[in-house]
Amino acid sequence: MQKHLDILRQYWGYTQFRSLQGDIIRSIAAGKDTLGLMPTGGGKSLTFQVPAMSMEGLCVVVTPLIALMKDQVENLKKRGIAAAAIYSGMSYNAIMMTLDNAVFGAYKFLYVSPERLASAIFMEKIVQTVVCMIAVDESHCISQWGYDFRPSYLRIADIRELLPDVPVLALTATATPEVVEDIQKQLLFKKPNVFQKSFHRSNLAYVVRTVENKDENLLKILNNVPGTSVVYVRNRKKTKEVADFLNQNGIPAENFHAGLKNDTKDAKQKRWMSGETRVIVSTNAFGMGIDKAEVRTVVHMDLPDSLEAYFQEAGRAGRDEQKAYAVLLYNNSDATKMNKRVADTFPGKEMVVKVYEALGNYLQLGVGSGLDAVYSFDIGDFCRKFRLPILISYNCLKILQQAGYLELTDEQDSSSRVLFTVGKEDLYKLRQNAEQEKLIHILLRSYTGLFTDLAAVDEETIAKRLQWTRDMVYEQLVGLSKERIIQYIPRKKTPYLTFIREREATEKVVLGKEAYDDRRERYMSRVKNVLDYAQEENICRCQMLLSYFGEKESKPCGVCDACLKKKETQVTNDDFETIRLSILEVLSDESLPVNKLVRKLNTKEPKAIQVIRFMIDNGQIEENELMHLKIKQKPGEQSI
Repeated sequence: MQKHLDILRQYWGYTQFRSLQGDIIRSIAAGKDTLGLMPTGGGKSLTFQVPAMSMEGLCVVVTPLIALMKDQVENLKKRGIAAAAIYSGMSYNAIMMTLDNAVFGAYKFLYVSPERLASAIFMEKIVQTVVCMIAVDESHCISQWGYDFRPSYLRIADIRELLPDVPVLALTATATPEVVEDIQKQLLFKKPNVFQKSFHRSNLAYVVRTVENKDENLLKILNNVPGTSVVYVRNRKKTKEVADFLNQNGIPAENFHAGLKNDTKDAKQKRWMSGETRVIVSTNAFGMGIDKAEVRTVVHMDLPDSLEAYFQEAGRAGRDEQKAYAVLLYNNSDATKMNKRVADTFPGKEMVVKVYEALGNYLQLGVGSGLDAVYSFDIGDFCRKFRLPILISYNCLKILQQAGYLELTDEQDSSSRVLFTVGKEDLYKLRQNAEQEKLIHILLRSYTGLFTDLAAVDEETIAKRLQWTRDMVYEQLVGLSKERIIQYIPRKKTPYLTFIREREATEKVVLGKEAYDDRRERYMSRVKNVLDYAQEENICRCQMLLSYFGEKESKPCGVCDACLKKKETQVTNDDFETIRLSILEVLSDESLPVNKLVRKLNTKEPKAIQVIRFMIDNGQIEENELMHLKIKQKPGEQSI
């Protein structure tokens, strides 16, 4: 273990591992297939990065989070560790160059998105590479029982068969017992081997508030609990509305969602991390890979799709182990919205097939063609041209993904691309101005494959080499494009769509029980669990969550709203006698209605009501004809 501590200190500057990290590292370093369940922010990446540094060969890291993948590659490079990534949207040439470099041992870590993992070229190259470990992040995605199943993850088993002696480290933050078992089965573990600690967080109080006005209650929470906060909402428009509302009420807030430009997101994130911005109002796009310890509140304004998602997002509060709150704001209309969400998430099968047919026509794919074809995909343009609703269409594409027809990535930055549309000989015959000549010269010196394929280029890099501004480079590239010397596609933010099988004839599109019916049933079950959590008032919130994740024997937390409510209404023997004597003393002077009697007692109303009921039931006090309470007379007694 000492060598791992030395690596930790040398590259990351830490002197010891966190709880569970060391156990997982020892297991995978010994060559054992290992599943690690670690909470968000628990340092999952170190459990494969540290042991891989002590082993010969390449560590292949499978992750669906492309933004996180890029961040980790950059972070490793800053530490002097060679790393690269392969994901949808990269050109064929770029993928081939990266894979060839991996074969020749140029990298220590190769991050791969699951849809790229089992392509024929990846399979061909990976067997020529010395691989020391396969790390599978977000491993719950491999389980059909999980809340975020991705069929492309099932291909990891194919890689395992090609590399039978390479150990696998599977990592996830949340998984039910069924998912834990399924992960190990799907990843072909030689024997079960799970490391996890209790999901219980003693410093985190879970609270559900049933309210009419969520904005006002959010304001009340933030005014009562100082410190940093994350507020989760359902859609992008609402992020701005809530952030504006908070700013108008004197609380510095910014909105955040996946549709923002990367530099905008980075700037907002930095301001929040530094404390300049107190509150981030976000969709579920915020949080992955962000480790801010002193978050005091996480507030959900809308219900999440699953308790897994809620637990992961709520768990971003209080990582410094100081008191923190996870608050869910609920009202009765939320139940109606959740039921509508089921219908939107699982449109009828006929609609799914209709979207598939429209997609083939939109991309001009003939039946039997399109295998492994990758397209930048503008869903807004697609829906406008075929007059389809965007949300329904998006969910149809997700169902087609589950059924194994295509792969749709989240929005990501697409590099600018350039292709020379004239041959080399013709290029030198053309007359260009001095700026164009300089630009062409730099392009040819800096990039390869410009005459055969659209090659990724970076305007910033070109600008530095020419000592121009980025705008000057853009203008000159546009000029060359207008003169038809090059084809230029500027950088844009787009999802990518990959056909992972040939386009099928419409009548042959099959949405089987597993891809549609079973998933719909499981989704409805998860929705019911979320509603049960939101609507329950008497069971400890922490117990409900822990039980969902398989911890059936947990004790009440004592700090959630349900536990505090019980404390308020729980009457001890001493409490009872004190309150009983006070009631008798007050009623000895006058008879009173219940509400006035309670106000005269120096105790909390729920406890007072319990004692009053007991005294009525046991004949110690009674109501008169005016509905006032009075001490009950014993037989033969006369009132004064």
